[in-house]
Amino acid sequence: MIKVKVEDAVGMVLGHDLTKIVPGKFKGAAFKKGHIIKEDDIKVLKDMGKNHIYVLDLKKGYLHEDEAAKRISELVAGEGLYFTGPSEGKINIKAKYRGLLKVNIDVLSRVNNIDMVILATLHNNTLVERDTTVAGTRIIPLVIEEEKIRKVEEIAKKHGEVLSIRRLKKMNVGIVVTGTEVYQGRIEDKFGPVLKEKLKKYDCNLIGIKYAPDDPHMIKEATQRLVDEGSKVILVSGGMSVDADDVTPNAIRDMADTVITYGSPVLPGAMFMLAYVKDITLIGIPACGMYHKTTIFDLVFPRIIIEEKLTKKDIISLAHGGLCLGCEICKYPICPFGK
Repeated sequence: MIKVKVEDAVGMVLGHDLTKIVPGKFKGAAFKKGHIIKEDDIKVLKDMGKNHIYVLDLKKGYLHEDEAAKRISELVAGEGLYFTGPSEGKINIKAKYRGLLKVNIDVLSRVNNIDMVILATLHNNTLVERDTTVAGTRIIPLVIEEEKIRKVEEIAKKHGEVLSIRRLKKMNVGIVVTGTEVYQGRIEDKFGPVLKEKLKKYDCNLIGIKYAPDDPHMIKEATQRLVDEGSKVILVSGGMSVDADDVTPNAIRDMADTVITYGSPVLPGAMFMLAYVKDITLIGIPACGMYHKTTIFDLVFPRIIIEEKLTKKDIISLAHGGLCLGCEICKYPICPFGK
């Protein structure tokens, strides 16, 4: 550290905390170590009796923590993000709008592998609201070699951004409720209203709800009517088990160009089905979707409405964290499910 006159310290980095005392009212740090002295600070410092202060002697090739955090933020952030700070060396990265947080975990690891650089994020595929803090970054020391920040730049150039926010599409969705007992009016439909409420959460357009008995041909007819009416995603509910009367999986197979999966390593949601026919997504939702507040549907549907084409590998990856604890008061997504 070097000693300088306060008038000469503008733009320099304070080397230690400066305590301010107002008898009977306040005692604490008026300026913290690492603060960059501004023109307006001169009067305050002199009022504190400080005519000279110690500042850091920032060598060539080194960056102050604030500048380092700014540069890291700009390098790692993609679309849909903005920054607040720095405050005490840290910058928060926030969502500009509601959407799905996408984190490239491999690139995130590469950045954190640089000594004295940290970047912490929320989980990949987290649905976030506007202004949610999704990440934070800083360096560990007060100053850092600029070469280390250049390494972040090299990683970003080679591997791309670490995080971004993908907007949810206002998707046209149709619902097919299967089951002869519902179709014939023997019991009340409990599935349709549950799914309708979930679609509101994702701001989707509900094209309609159709009913079909346990007959593959009639299930396919109901689905085709919804496609003709403009649905891009079809939720087919009920009849997903291996029960002799449950024919929904067969109906979906007959319609699909590609079946991604029948079955998932997620509880609740083991009998889940995902398939595609041209540009239409078909989702078979097991009975658990009627009773449990949070299921595999909540893990995959946000990804579907950002038009992400899910693969078998994507579904298998849900196994780690795929066990819902069935809490009496559901706090999803602030819980381990799907993480």
